[in-house]
Amino acid sequence: MTASTGAPDRMSIGEAMDRLVRGGLPLRFTAYDGSGAGPTDAAVGMHLRTRRGLSYLMTAPGDLGLVRAYVSGDIELSGVHPGDPYDALVLLKDHTKFRMPAPSEALHIARSLGLSHLRPPAPPPQEHLPRWRRAVEGLRHSMTRDAEVISHHYDVSNRFYEMVLGPSMAYTCALYETPDATLEQAQAAKFDLVCRKLDLRPGQRLLDVGCGWGTMVRHAAREYGVKALGVTLSLEQAQWAKEAIDREGLGDLAEVRHLDYRDVVETGFDAISSIGLTEHVGVRNYPSYFRHLRDRLKPGGRLLNHSITRRHNRRQETGAFIDRYVFPDGELTGSGTIITTAQDQGLEVQHSENLRPHYALTLRDWNRNLVEHWDECVAEVGEGTARVWGLYIAGSRVGFERDEVELHQVLATRNHDDGRSEFPMRPDW
Repeated sequence: MTASTGAPDRMSIGEAMDRLVRGGLPLRFTAYDGSGAGPTDAAVGMHLRTRRGLSYLMTAPGDLGLVRAYVSGDIELSGVHPGDPYDALVLLKDHTKFRMPAPSEALHIARSLGLSHLRPPAPPPQEHLPRWRRAVEGLRHSMTRDAEVISHHYDVSNRFYEMVLGPSMAYTCALYETPDATLEQAQAAKFDLVCRKLDLRPGQRLLDVGCGWGTMVRHAAREYGVKALGVTLSLEQAQWAKEAIDREGLGDLAEVRHLDYRDVVETGFDAISSIGLTEHVGVRNYPSYFRHLRDRLKPGGRLLNHSITRRHNRRQETGAFIDRYVFPDGELTGSGTIITTAQDQGLEVQHSENLRPHYALTLRDWNRNLVEHWDECVAEVGEGTARVWGLYIAGSRVGFERDEVELHQVLATRNHDDGRSEFPMRPDW
């Protein structure tokens, strides 16, 4: 209290930050009011540029407020590139623990910083509606809603994806057979591993659900001589894939359709690959998903399901940042749930493999591509969207390194009525 007025002492933004972080900040924080917190010699810095940024922080405490301020350019990071803020995220994750102030202290902080900041600004245009709003506007994982959220994520810009993903245009975990493998070598190795696990041979028929830009379809047709059909809910992906198929002269073997996997009516496929689709299906829909894929296979056919998983088998929705900025309606669970559901739908699971460390390396290389092409990426999609991607990729890398998320390939067969699987006595890939 001040002796003259009895009014509570006002505090700066930096002082408020110091009060709210246990043990102090691991980076240097500065604000537009001239205040600061954290070590002055820190390698990484964070600067709050605007009053709007403070309003974001005060009205959405935690990750969401920080993301809104960062994506809008109201927060700037120093010591890291916006295309790869990995070092900043590691620091914040390892050394930043916010505490919950008592109601009286929270009120004092709010009054000191200005009660006007408790009026939330409009979120950045890159932010999707919250789950409850989406639930009001459409049934979760209906065909219409799935098409909308897939478009939100994948129909950003094919040119942007070309720069970030590289020539393979593969937006899934790669396979690094050697520590010095390039991203392109690792992606080719991943697709070849899938083909070998499926035991693809010339003349067979392959269905690739959630096929993206058609890389698996083209690899299987070109390297294994199979007749491959890919389906994707993204119109831009389908158009890009069709052009790539024509460029490579694979039109007699490869086809990509703009289609929901649930609308595939053909049956009798020798093999099905699902690389990165399960994350969008929804855990409650796993039974119908695996049942539909099983029904597309001929007896003796194989299914390879490649998807991000949790390290546990509890159903868990993604966090606010991922849900609102990256994968709306995304859900993850453990490989045990995937295996159990596949078994319950009449598939025999033959093999499961965790590629978690490989995804961390894949994400590292996507960040490197984003940094290398940063100016062109910003020109293509805007700085806010480019920042979302730098943050998302680097944050995901931390998650895979810490075993918060994993990547499992589950291989299963549709057996003959007499139990024959046509699977070898030992894996032969």
